[in-house]
Amino acid sequence: MTELRLIPHPATPPTGQFSVRIEVERVGAVLSLRYELHGQLGLLAENPFLERVRTDELWKTTCFEAFIAGDMAERYHELNFGETGAWAAYSFDGYRGDMRDTPVTPETDFYGESYGFFLVRARIDYASQPDLAGRGPWMLGLTAVIEEADGTKSYWALHHPRDEPDFHHAGGRILELPAADAP
Repeated sequence: MTELRLIPHPATPPTGQFSVRIEVERVGAVLSLRYELHGQLGLLAENPFLERVRTDELWKTTCFEAFIAGDMAERYHELNFGETGAWAAYSFDGYRGDMRDTPVTPETDFYGESYGFFLVRARIDYASQPDLAGRGPWMLGLTAVIEEADGTKSYWALHHPRDEPDFHHAGGRILELPAADAP
C-alpha cells in the first residue's frame, strides 16, 4: 500500500485544523482505498447523506474522492464516499463530459467520530470496465472536500493544477498505479 497526504487548495483554506491521509493499492483491476480525516471534527458540518447507498451530490459536503484514468486517455472514473456511508461512482468521456453511473458497487467500511477520526475504506473491482480492466497503468487523483459548520469548504488533493479547485482536471491525476498481479 502507498500512503499519501492531501493538501488544501490555497484559494480555499479550512478554518479548522485538519489532515487527510490516504492509503491506496491496486491488484489487477481492484482498487483499495483508505481515507482518514483527523483534526477538529466538531467543526464539521452535519452530513445530510446518512444512508449507506449510492447517492448523488456527495461532493456538496464532506466527501472523499478518487479520479481514475486507464487505457483510454480521455475517459476517467470518479468515486465519492461520504463519511456517513453514502457513495457514488461515475464515468466520463472527456473533461466533465457524458457523465453516467459506473456499474460498480464498492465494498465499504465507515467509522465515525467516536474513534477520534473519520475512516473510510473501500474496495472497488473495475474488471467490468474495459478502460480499467487491462494491465496498463492507472493515473489517480485523490481528493477530499471538507465542509465546516460555518459554511467554509476546503478542497484537498495530492496536487492542484489550477488557480481554482478542479478535481476533474487531468493535471490532478498524478499518482501512477501499475497493475499488480492478483494473488
